[in-house]
Amino acid sequence: MISFKNATVEYQPGVKAMDNLNLEIKEGEFVVVVGLSGAGKSTLIRTINNLVPLTSGELYVDGEAVHDLSRKKMRALRSRIGMIFQGFNLVDRATVLQNVLMGRVFKLPTWRTVFGAYPKKDQQVAAQALNRVGMLDRAYSRATDLSGGQRQRVGIARALAQEPKVILADEPVASLDPPTSHAVMQHLQKINQDLGITTIVNLHFLDLATAYGERVIGLREGKLVFDGPGSECTEEVFEGIYGRSLTAEDTLSEEA
Repeated sequence: MISFKNATVEYQPGVKAMDNLNLEIKEGEFVVVVGLSGAGKSTLIRTINNLVPLTSGELYVDGEAVHDLSRKKMRALRSRIGMIFQGFNLVDRATVLQNVLMGRVFKLPTWRTVFGAYPKKDQQVAAQALNRVGMLDRAYSRATDLSGGQRQRVGIARALAQEPKVILADEPVASLDPPTSHAVMQHLQKINQDLGITTIVNLHFLDLATAYGERVIGLREGKLVFDGPGSECTEEVFEGIYGRSLTAEDTLSEEA
């Protein structure tokens, strides 16, 4: 499904955010990526939809050579990749439903999105996505009226409205409290299990990685240093990934 081959991202000479990465992710997997800030987690996620292009090497997603796509083909590939952001990236003055419908823009002519003339079918897809994350009752609320956890669930619904083959979540719980963090991870996990969507999540909190990571990828200074099931992620393994002893800030303060 996703294949990195000697993939490198160099932001400036000698500064590599991703260093000769070789990694295969199968269709339908739920993968958690962990590492310190600056380890390359966000870079890895963002190369998959070419928000960050490779400096060298190869990257294939769903049979497409991401490193060698035309602009038109890249747009088509991005339509199949849903993105969930740490900062939610919602339009505050728009309604929840309008925000989720933005996940349909790849599939519609520009005039429909400009005038908000979404076909009934697309509105139904958006409503189903909201229902899946328990937010259908807030469809006509403004995004600005929502809590952080609710905003992130809308972000998940927007990604789902794309009907994607891959979902990328870049630190989706970094600004949320522990119970809300667990709720967001549970939604992502259930979506993966029910719909078979390949899901890749960047996390800082190691207990969340252990709890939800069917497979955990550990990065350190842009290099792959661990690849295995969450059940094998002991404190010693995490210390090897981080290159230091763990601190209280590396885990959530309480359980859901």
